[in-house]
Amino acid sequence: MDLPQNPFKRALKANKVQIGLWSSLSSNYSVEVIAGAGFDWILLDCEHSPNELESVLAQLQAAAPYPAHPVVRVPWNDMVTIKRVLDVGAQSLLIPYVSTAEEAKAAVAHTRYPPAGVRGVAGTTRATRFGRIKDYAKRAHEEICVLVQVETQGAVDNIEAICAVEGVDGVFVGPADLHASLGYTGEIANPKVKPLIDAAIRRIRKAGKAPGILTPNEADAKHWLGCGGLFVAVGADVGILARGAEALAAKFKS
Repeated sequence: MDLPQNPFKRALKANKVQIGLWSSLSSNYSVEVIAGAGFDWILLDCEHSPNELESVLAQLQAAAPYPAHPVVRVPWNDMVTIKRVLDVGAQSLLIPYVSTAEEAKAAVAHTRYPPAGVRGVAGTTRATRFGRIKDYAKRAHEEICVLVQVETQGAVDNIEAICAVEGVDGVFVGPADLHASLGYTGEIANPKVKPLIDAAIRRIRKAGKAPGILTPNEADAKHWLGCGGLFVAVGADVGILARGAEALAAKFKS
């Protein structure tokens, strides 16, 4: 059995825009619903959602028959967490709060087997198709996509150094935390911060890496695609459910 290809990683490398949807409901059933909706990728969130390893596994299994590629956001740049998420079959990871080249190098190392990294070796995981993929340990890195989040002014200042780290495939600008770090907590598109995001996306693209961002605002999404964004999430399942439910209730309660 051959190593499964990662179409998302290949699309980013080919500068092909990937439109995504955030999934925070932590449900394999909801993931199955949205995986067939037409998005290029879906983000399975473990940082700001009540998602644990077994529920992530179920979500990966639910998404498997569909073309939308699952990207798992781990809760932290942690070797143990990343090892376990990779072992259950995730091929693409979004790693939060990476602020320096050193932290980016650590993130990559957590996804690589020795001698290139520090990922622990196990032979019969879901990632290896239970030991059926030939030379998995030697070739796994070819299809693993490492995306890191820049979320502070310091991280933005270090974009070029982070992008220069071998093994980093994309850099995601975290709008909410970036706003908070600049004193605009609770905002995601303040006019004083938006130019900084614009410039960050252009700098990431110029450095040869894929820029990413999340916004539920259609105009902002199109604007940041115009700046060079390559993997852009344009909404979230929780937001769709909450706002849709409110709108339906309002039709009959007003």
